[in-house]
Amino acid sequence: MPGDQDLIFEIDGMSCATCAGRAERALNAVPGLGAASVNFASHSARVSLDQAELNNVVIALNTAGTPARQTTIMLEVSGLSCASCVTRAETVLNRVNGVINATVNFVTGMAQVTYLSGATDTAYLTRLLTETGYPAHVQNADQVKQDRAEQQQLAIQNIRRLTIIAAILTLPVFATEMGGHLFPSFRVWLHTVIGQNAIWMMQFILTTLILLWPGRVFFTRGIPALLRGTPEMNSLVVLGTTAAWGFSTVSLFAPSLLPAGVQATYFESAAVIITLILMGRWQEARAKGRTGIAIRKLLTLQPPVAMVERKGEIREIPIEDVCIGEILHIRPGARIPLDAQIISGTSFVDESMITGEPLPATKEINNEVTGGTVNGEGALICKVTRVGADTVLAQIVALVEQAQGAKLPVQALADRVVRIFVPSVLAIAAISVAAWLIYGPEPQLQYALLAAVSVLIIACPC
Repeated sequence: MPGDQDLIFEIDGMSCATCAGRAERALNAVPGLGAASVNFASHSARVSLDQAELNNVVIALNTAGTPARQTTIMLEVSGLSCASCVTRAETVLNRVNGVINATVNFVTGMAQVTYLSGATDTAYLTRLLTETGYPAHVQNADQVKQDRAEQQQLAIQNIRRLTIIAAILTLPVFATEMGGHLFPSFRVWLHTVIGQNAIWMMQFILTTLILLWPGRVFFTRGIPALLRGTPEMNSLVVLGTTAAWGFSTVSLFAPSLLPAGVQATYFESAAVIITLILMGRWQEARAKGRTGIAIRKLLTLQPPVAMVERKGEIREIPIEDVCIGEILHIRPGARIPLDAQIISGTSFVDESMITGEPLPATKEINNEVTGGTVNGEGALICKVTRVGADTVLAQIVALVEQAQGAKLPVQALADRVVRIFVPSVLAIAAISVAAWLIYGPEPQLQYALLAAVSVLIIACPC
């Protein structure tokens, strides 16, 4: 079962009992591996994992000529709001017994997981991610791209709306509090005409609306993470803004609970932080949305149908139904649907999408043409050589997606830092409170709160 110490997985390349014995000897030779047995009838192996790395098991079986059967799946993951979420999701997946490698792409919201077939399954992996706080599911690849594009647009529109709402609500809070520091006469006028308590009440109402409405997204993600004992960036936002709002609320409604002279409000800190982080995430969502534009533009280069000769008739059929070896008829000026070899005709083909060369290339019999390029004035008859994921255009799209999800070597260091960053920030905030309460000048509580809130807020914008 997934997660148990005894790991059962499938093996390829076994044609006799001798092969099974060779695979079993290879497994038992892996350093740190417990007892291993290979079942020729079921083409599977059972190993007891101690300190051995799973990669060593895979290498040993490959060397023995009986490779472990591997499965690679793509999961669509939601709820990824920052780099620490990506790291946590990857860590959870990579800890599953039988998972060889798992990477999560923050830009596309996709997780690629490679595991030993039979050792775990897709249902368990998706359920594990969902229970961790990142709902996941498997979709058809084409449906994933379509749904992802729609979801990105909806996400951009939603975060934009929340940012605008937060900014509108924050402006009066910020102006009435910080405007008085910038222009003392303005502060005097506010307190004379409106009154300090009325100003604080207005700030309380607007800030509370900000926390409950546009800022709710931080609480719905940050609080569950705190309860699970795995605080992340949203948790820092929650702690920082709640500390500022809570102290200010006590100062406004129950000042007697605080020592004399420490009554003060920091509503503008909570409001401004929520607004600034929402603004940053809006820009981030826009950037993530733009990353898919190049792929979508590439995909539109391939026509949805092709003119195929079948039983002496030329038919227009979807390119998904075209097979290798079939005959394409390409009209002048038409876009070439699939990779093919010319068997009749001569023309000039615009290949700028592949080569960047603005001048069309001459194409004759036996020359290759690429799907997505544009035919010139000559009619061509071609024989299909590649379809589906094997076409040049599909491989370009795959490379672009791979490049988007690739991690630089320095990101490995960043991932390690993220694992300890949030707990470290919380510890520093606690130490700051303790230090100011013990050694700080009067009013100690106010200084201690300011120090803790400062640590939390400065660290929270991812």
